[in-house]
Amino acid sequence: MKKLLKPVLFLTLAAFIATSALAAEGGNPRKGKHLYKKSCKTCHSSGGEGGEVTPMTKTQSQWDRFFKKKKHDTASWEKFSEQDLKDIHQFLFDHAADSPQPQTCG
Repeated sequence: MKKLLKPVLFLTLAAFIATSALAAEGGNPRKGKHLYKKSCKTCHSSGGEGGEVTPMTKTQSQWDRFFKKKKHDTASWEKFSEQDLKDIHQFLFDHAADSPQPQTCG
């Protein structure tokens, strides 16, 4: 049993490090959560005009593509700095459907 535990732990850690490197480099997920709740959730809540969107709406790779291709309405994103967008991206990525800690925005 002990022989199996080390490789499993190593692979889990390696997978976490590999997927974390894909997200917005330099993003602060705590700040991103605050920004999302303050600025995004008004349109992206249940019954909101933008439809319900939470971190678990997409997988980590889908969030990466979404931000890389800037798929959101540009006018809505103009109020955010580049760092703000990195922070929001990091929050959504860290809690995506396939992340180690999936969650809604609460």
